Amino acid sequence: MSDKVKIGVIGVGHLGQTHARLLKQVKTADLVGVYDVDSVKAEALAAELGVMAFGSIDELSSSTEAVSIVAPTSLHYQLAEGLMNAGKHCFIEKPVTVTVKEAKAISALAEKKKLKVQVGHIERFNPAVLALAHLKLEPMFVECHRLAQFKPRGIDVAVVLDLMVHDIDLILSFVKSPVVSIDASGVGVISDTVDIANARIKFQNGAVANLTSSRISQHPMRKMRMFQRDGYISIDFAEGVAEVYRATKPGANPATGLSLGTIGIGDAARVVTYEQPEAPQVNSLKMELELFTQSIIEDKPTAVTPEDALKVMEVADSIVRQIEDSKKLLSI
Repeated sequence: MSDKVKIGVIGVGHLGQTHARLLKQVKTADLVGVYDVDSVKAEALAAELGVMAFGSIDELSSSTEAVSIVAPTSLHYQLAEGLMNAGKHCFIEKPVTVTVKEAKAISALAEKKKLKVQVGHIERFNPAVLALAHLKLEPMFVECHRLAQFKPRGIDVAVVLDLMVHDIDLILSFVKSPVVSIDASGVGVISDTVDIANARIKFQNGAVANLTSSRISQHPMRKMRMFQRDGYISIDFAEGVAEVYRATKPGANPATGLSLGTIGIGDAARVVTYEQPEAPQVNSLKMELELFTQSIIEDKPTAVTPEDALKVMEVADSIVRQIEDSKKLLSI
């Protein structure tokens, strides 16, 4: 195995262009070229980066070891299946597929072909999340708000698959307990799918997560708040900032951070501290692509596996089906 992975990009819309430009900077990647049904756009990007603009997916596939799939979600499965059957490792932007059945097939095919597949759940690599790596996270209540202004991109799927999957993925990675129930509601406002959704997820260990996502908000917001036995953690994904408040017994192992004083008296007394852990200065997408190519070179599991993405899809699918079922009941 060489020290660089020959890789191509399929789909050169806004995000696909970013993939291609960053892959030129990844030391373990050799960007061979790009493909898009819009050949003019593909040729312009290829000229900018000094790579090939392939005339077909087969041509790109025959010249690469790996492919970054940044096409519309509805095409993910079809593209990934063909490329994996051709022996190509795949980076697939989130959500991995449209359906759970397709996600299961991707996972099974990756195992059968012994290929590396990584799914683009980028918030795992947000500086604010990386800043919390030193903490033991055991949240019992989580609240998320992911609100975006309307953009035509991504409306081929419900907002649950477009936006909420980010928070579902993080919550499943933080709360290591089976999901026992989901209550969800949502409406379509300006598209044929669900544009605003809320879900309440309960876990076997008693943890609860309340998620709200909208793609027609006037004011964007990407925040998560987590409450656990020893404190409160706030994450602002847009700013890349995490804040940690702890409440510990006096004399216990001293927590790092600024002391805000003591609350309560006697056995109920708690020392409150505040910390804003230092966030690494990283480009989250570039980090994803670096980890993907490294996993191929070093033959290690990918940072976000097809199995991880399947678990997210199972929860997301349950939310979407519950919303759709409630709409059917209302129309009766």
